Amino acid sequence: MCKLDPYLNVDPGTMNPGEHGEVFVTDDGGETDLDLGHYERFIDESLSKMSNTTTGSVYSNVIAKERRGDYLGKTVQVIPHITDEIKERVRRLGTLGADVVIVEIGGTVGDIEIVPFIESIRQFRRDAGRDNVCYVHLTLVPYLAPSSEQKTKPTQHSVTELRSRGIQPDVIVCRSDKPISEGLKRKISLQCDVAIDAVVSAVDAASIYEIPLVLHEQGLDSYVCRTLGIDEGSHQIDISEWESLVARVESLARRVRVGIVGKYVNMPDAYMSVVEALRHAGFHHGAAVELDWIDAELVPDLLRTDRLRGLDAIVIPGGFGERGIEGMVAAAGYARDHGIPCLGLCLGLHVMVVSMARDRAGLERANSREFDSLSPHMVIDLMPDQAEVTEKGGTMRLGSYQAVLLAGSKVAQAYGTLGVTERHRHRFEFNNRYKARLEAVGLVCSGMSPDGRLVEFVELEDHPYWVATQAHPEFKSRPDRAHPLFRDLVAAALDRAEGREPHLLDLDAVT
Repeated sequence: MCKLDPYLNVDPGTMNPGEHGEVFVTDDGGETDLDLGHYERFIDESLSKMSNTTTGSVYSNVIAKERRGDYLGKTVQVIPHITDEIKERVRRLGTLGADVVIVEIGGTVGDIEIVPFIESIRQFRRDAGRDNVCYVHLTLVPYLAPSSEQKTKPTQHSVTELRSRGIQPDVIVCRSDKPISEGLKRKISLQCDVAIDAVVSAVDAASIYEIPLVLHEQGLDSYVCRTLGIDEGSHQIDISEWESLVARVESLARRVRVGIVGKYVNMPDAYMSVVEALRHAGFHHGAAVELDWIDAELVPDLLRTDRLRGLDAIVIPGGFGERGIEGMVAAAGYARDHGIPCLGLCLGLHVMVVSMARDRAGLERANSREFDSLSPHMVIDLMPDQAEVTEKGGTMRLGSYQAVLLAGSKVAQAYGTLGVTERHRHRFEFNNRYKARLEAVGLVCSGMSPDGRLVEFVELEDHPYWVATQAHPEFKSRPDRAHPLFRDLVAAALDRAEGREPHLLDLDAVT
C-alpha cells in the first residue's frame, strides 16, 4: 500500500492532530498519515515509512540530490526530476515482494499541489505497460433532497479534469448516501467513457468494515483483476473470513460505555486508531462500544457530576503540550479511586504516574518536565538522548521497541507472553529515580526495556484494570484480532457494567 500526500510537510509528525488527525507510526519509525492505519487494519500487513510520500519529502530529496551534484549540472525541473522521484518511490515498494502496489493519491483532482502526482501516475502506465496499471477514480454523487435526485455532474466534471491531465479512469467508484441506480450508472458510463460494470456504487454503510463486502457485491475486485490480467481461476477471491467478521459486527448483543479523556476530542480522527482498537475489543466480546468524548480541560468540573461515574471504562490517549493535563491527572486518579477500568497510552502513562506520585507517594507538585520545568519532582523526565534535540520532526523515540513483562502481571496475562514489541512515539520517560518510591505505594512497573533502563508498562494490583503503557498499542490492533490490552480493558468494562446493571436471571435457561 502507498499513500501520496500533496502537502508540503515532510511527514505529518509536526502537524496539529486537531487539524489533520492522527499520526500513525510504522514499525520502522515512520510518522505517517492516518490512512496507513486503515490500510494495516484492512489488509493485516505491517507497512513501512516507504508507504507514505509527501510533496515535502519528495522536494527535500530532490533538492538534496541537486546539492550533492547527482544531476550532473542539469537544470532541475518538476518534469522529469520531481515526477521521477515520485515514480521511484512507488516502484521501490514493488521490490519488497509485492505483486500489486495499491497507490492512493490524496487531495482532489484540480488541486494545484496534486499536479505532479497526477503527471507521475500518467507516466506510470507508459513505463509499466498498459496492462499493468488500473486507474480507479473515486467521486461523489450527491443527493439533492429538494429535487429528490442524485446528481452526476460532479463526477462528469471531475473525470473531464482528470482526462485533461492525460488519465482516462478504468473504474469509477461513486460515493453516495443512497445506491446508484442502473440508469445513473449507464449515464456515467456514457459520459465518462468507462464500461458500465466499471461504475461502482459505494453507498454509505453502517460500519466501515462492511465496505469491502459492498464493493465485492458491485464486482469491483473482479473488474480490477481482469484489468490487470490477474487470473481469478488461479487467484480466487475469498472473502469468507471478512464476511464472518461483519456478521460478528452486526450481532453485537451487549454494550459498554467508554470515556476517551483527551485534548483533541473535537476532532475524533485524532484518535482514530484508539477508537478502532476499542471497537475491535468490542467485536471480540460481542459488545458494542459506545464512546463518550470528554474534553480533558473540563474534567475538574465533571468530577462534581456523575459523568465519569457512569462510565464502564476510561482511556487516556497520547498527546503533546500542557493543555488539559491536570484534567487527565484528575481522571486517572478518579478511575483509580473508584474502581473504573482505565487504560493509559503514552501520555496516559505519564499522567497516571503523576497521579500516583501526588496522591499516594506524597510528592507534592509532581509532574512531567514537559509540563512544569520547575516541578520539584520530575517523575516523568526527558530522555537523555533528547536533551540536545532542537528540531521537532522525526526526532522522537519512534517505531517498534521490545519490552520484558513481569510474570503474573495483568499485562503479562493479557499478552500471554513475557516478551512483546510495541510501537512508540514520545520524548519523555518514567524517571527511574522515583521507581522504588512509587513501587512502595502500590505502583507495579510491569514491563521494562530489555536492558532494564526504561519503564514500558505500569499497573495496580488491587484494581480491576488500571494499566498504562509508554507505547501506542492501538496501532497494532486488527478487527479480527483485538489488541490484548484493549481486549482486557473491555472485559473489565463489561464486568463493571454487569455489576452496575445486573441482568435478571433467565429462568428458562436454567436446567
